[in-house]
Amino acid sequence: MLRGLLHQSVPFVSVAQLQHQPAPVLLDTREASEFAVSHLRDARLVGYDTFSLAAVRNLPKDTAIVVYCSVGVRSEKIGARLSQAGFTNVRNLYGGLFEWVNEGQPVYTEANQLTTRVHAYAPSWGIWLQRGDKVYH
Repeated sequence: MLRGLLHQSVPFVSVAQLQHQPAPVLLDTREASEFAVSHLRDARLVGYDTFSLAAVRNLPKDTAIVVYCSVGVRSEKIGARLSQAGFTNVRNLYGGLFEWVNEGQPVYTEANQLTTRVHAYAPSWGIWLQRGDKVYH
């Protein structure tokens, strides 16, 4: 299902690959309300509707960047914008935050506290989140 939604315009990185590589800059391309519920540790919120290249202007163009959202659709679009802006090492987390949580990986609140809560975006998308406590507000 997921491969049908994505154009593969940005190379993927799997959860396993992300865990076994030097820490990239993690860019969360969801909205602030989603990020507030939970996110990957050390991720930077850059948003989707509010995304601006100004959020990454201080990063060298060869910085290792991993973008993610709920399942990878929004992050692919932001990743493509980064690539078009000259960033050369951008990857999209395959399956997004949902896949991360489904594989038993931790997520954190804005206070850097471990949580099981995940903003599931909408019930039609939440069906892909098999673990964690779904939040829709």
